[in-house]
Amino acid sequence: MISIPQAPQKMTVEEYLEWEAQQEIRHEYVNGEVFAMTGSTIPHNDLALNFYRNLYPHLRSRGCRINVSDVKLQVSFQSRYYYPDVIVSCDPQDLNSRTLIQNPKIIVEVLSPSTSAKDRDEKFTCYLKIPTLQEYILIDSQKIFVERYCRGEGRMWL
Repeated sequence: MISIPQAPQKMTVEEYLEWEAQQEIRHEYVNGEVFAMTGSTIPHNDLALNFYRNLYPHLRSRGCRINVSDVKLQVSFQSRYYYPDVIVSCDPQDLNSRTLIQNPKIIVEVLSPSTSAKDRDEKFTCYLKIPTLQEYILIDSQKIFVERYCRGEGRMWL
């Protein structure tokens, strides 16, 4: 996905959530700024869907939910809302949510030339601070390459 600044004006979280619910396209929110999420390529979409399709039977039987692209992740109530390519949560609060995920277990981002830097830097830094997150997976859409980061003991990531 390509993120493009929507407007120079800043929004509060409350304004963003109310406004974004009425929009036809998705928008990420970072520290008051809103970024429109444009369409992805077919290979990008295929990678996310293949990941989903392979995990779905294993996760549903364990009481977890898995979603692709159009589900908002609340990274921080006051400052960050993203749309990961694939997100898994086993948290009871998330299983009943109709608007967003707050306690992800696995986050997957499919990298493209336009999103790779943001996924590896800004999002990587934010996601690793989520206490429930156990795995962060980056899938390169241009070549056969996958990076998997797993939470080890304490705060260590492997």
